[in-house]
Amino acid sequence: MEAIAQYGTILLVLTVAFGFFMAWGVGANDVANAMGTSVGAQAITIKQAIIIAMVFEFAGAYLAGGEVTGTIRKGIVDPELLAETPDLLVYGMMAALLAAATWLLVATTFGWPVSTTHSIVGAIVGFASVGISVDAVKWAKVAEIAASWIVSPVIAGTASFLLFMSVRRFIFAAPDPYIAAKRLVPIYIFMVGFVVSMVTLTKGLKHLGLDISFQESLVYAVGFAGVITAIGALIIRQLKVSERDDPTRRVEGVFAILMIFTACSMAFAHGSNDVANAIGPVAAVYGVIDSGGLVAQTSSTPPWILLLGGVGILAGLALYGYRVMATIGKHITELTPSSGFAAELAAATTVVVASGFSLPVSTTHTLVGGVLGVGLARGISALNLRVVGTIFLSWLVTLPAGAVLAIVFFYIFRWIFSV
Repeated sequence: MEAIAQYGTILLVLTVAFGFFMAWGVGANDVANAMGTSVGAQAITIKQAIIIAMVFEFAGAYLAGGEVTGTIRKGIVDPELLAETPDLLVYGMMAALLAAATWLLVATTFGWPVSTTHSIVGAIVGFASVGISVDAVKWAKVAEIAASWIVSPVIAGTASFLLFMSVRRFIFAAPDPYIAAKRLVPIYIFMVGFVVSMVTLTKGLKHLGLDISFQESLVYAVGFAGVITAIGALIIRQLKVSERDDPTRRVEGVFAILMIFTACSMAFAHGSNDVANAIGPVAAVYGVIDSGGLVAQTSSTPPWILLLGGVGILAGLALYGYRVMATIGKHITELTPSSGFAAELAAATTVVVASGFSLPVSTTHTLVGGVLGVGLARGISALNLRVVGTIFLSWLVTLPAGAVLAIVFFYIFRWIFSV
């Protein structure tokens, strides 16, 4: 308690800095995953990906990021056990941020698409179990999150497989694939708009003070999806293609337009879920310091903290995201607009639904699962198994790396600020 009274401002400034560093890492690694499929499929350029992320990552973080932030902030460590030692919670959350961000920087340098959720959850569990007490960790919640890491890529992979097979069955196998694409792609656009709208309306707007019933959300979501579909259909109708192009190329041109919508939905989905990895610990520390050392069970996430996460994510993507984009978009399997669409829509749906249930799933896992799903739809030979193996190995290393680094940083902070 004395440390918070004496060093409260310094601790908060350091936490904000580490939170920004963590958000930067999320942008460089995880947002690059979200945009990598669209860039790899050549549906959008890297510059366009950054612009899309600027708008929709920030919107997802600000409008729908509050729910999962609560899970990261107080769902993994039991605040009641730290009521008498709030300084330990502050040191631990600072250590978790710095540890996870450091690991993300290393992984991104090598182009490994690791899980930022793995990184921060592993770091929090590490400092809490060793630095405080094994009983301080809510192991049931950790088990629930860990199960989602396995379930989410399987669900996304299965969904992307089925989506891509539906594209092949109803569009590429049609007598005139180009006409079939122009007729059916608006349906896929409607699915994108509806899913993102529902999770925003039902879960994401609570911290803004808007209370909308489920029935009202259904109506609004259908209306919003209808508007998005009308815009998409208008763009497709204006699409100019050369009659000399082969049918496949013409169809992929339609799906390239669709991928603009799926890229937006993936960016929104990522912002709504993974921003919590960066700002959840910041919100926890702010709550303790702002209250003078009170460890509260419930507290709101101030808008400026959501803003911090959104800006940091964009900075990471713009400055360092190209390395992981190359791995996701080009090195796992060859992506086309039609296959990239299936991977992105499946991953975005999985993430936004998980965000609605306050589950911090791994966007990396869902997106890699989606890419693997469309690769398997073309046969296992379409996958670069060496790259897939490297990615899986980096996933296994991520959690213990975050935990070990967090333990080291925790003891360093406790030593520096002990009074």
